[in-house]
Amino acid sequence: MAPTIGVLALQGDFREHIHALTVIGEQTLMVRTPADLARVDALVVPGGESTAISKLAVAFDVLEPIRERIEAGMPAYGSCAGMIMLADTILDPRSGQVSFGGLDVSVRRNAFGRQVDSFEAVLHAPKISGDRELTAVFIRAPWVEECGSDVEVLARVESGPNAGAVVAVAQNGVMATSFHPELTSDHRVHSYFAQLVKERA
Repeated sequence: MAPTIGVLALQGDFREHIHALTVIGEQTLMVRTPADLARVDALVVPGGESTAISKLAVAFDVLEPIRERIEAGMPAYGSCAGMIMLADTILDPRSGQVSFGGLDVSVRRNAFGRQVDSFEAVLHAPKISGDRELTAVFIRAPWVEECGSDVEVLARVESGPNAGAVVAVAQNGVMATSFHPELTSDHRVHSYFAQLVKERA
């Protein structure tokens, strides 16, 4: 039986993630409650406002269940705000902000600047996109400042003032990107995650 990939649908661009996963043939489910979470084999945490996602996760009683599922081995993927939510450490959290954890990384919110500083960049991420370049969309994006020894760096910014910044990571079935693949027509990041889910099923 094919795995079901849940998309956390509390806030942010969850519809775009559902569209991308549907295009590549994956079975999806919007996750808003613990009962929804119990029906999925993996979880995508979308881009949006990490502080809002944090507060809503508490309000909808899914914070602890998601933490427990990830700790128990459920694959998860987060883009932009989702990266912040999957980080074990947020370096500059808003008051009361919490995360699901799962990645032994420290991330900085809005590391590339404000909304007006949004940009696109060409990345090389061989594990995700092979020999072909990957166009990445960054919107008020975080970056990873510190990685634990078990964290694999999948991509870095390659040029400009932020060259070398870590923008894609993975660890034990949990992965995250600073950028928004759900906002492009290139679904290779989603395909990579879907393959990871199937390998760990």
